[in-house]
Amino acid sequence: QVQLVESGGGLVQAGGSLRLSCAASGRIFSINVMGWYRQAPGKQRELVAVITSAGSTNTADSVKGRFTMSRDNAKNTMYLQMNSLKPEDTGVYYCNANVRTGSYYMDYWGQGTQVTVSS
Repeated sequence: QVQLVESGGGLVQAGGSLRLSCAASGRIFSINVMGWYRQAPGKQRELVAVITSAGSTNTADSVKGRFTMSRDNAKNTMYLQMNSLKPEDTGVYYCNANVRTGSYYMDYWGQGTQVTVSS
């Protein structure tokens, strides 16, 4: 079994910064793609950023230039540095990892962490 545990959410004023972390633990042979998603109230979950095992990233247009995703493969941990936060960034942020636990890969999700940006 694999667990993803997020941390770093909270309340911040517009223009501020937060750094989210997501640590994977359990029976892990390797981790392929990792990603951050978010869900605002009344809206569908959307992709924020993804990163490959080699470190290549792709971010949503809505956060490009403000959010940066990174990972530490030695620690099985991913990060999301969020700068110049806007009220529309408010939502629950979830991490996702494509993990090899044996002979195949499976997707795992964190429990979510709340990010609230006040105007």
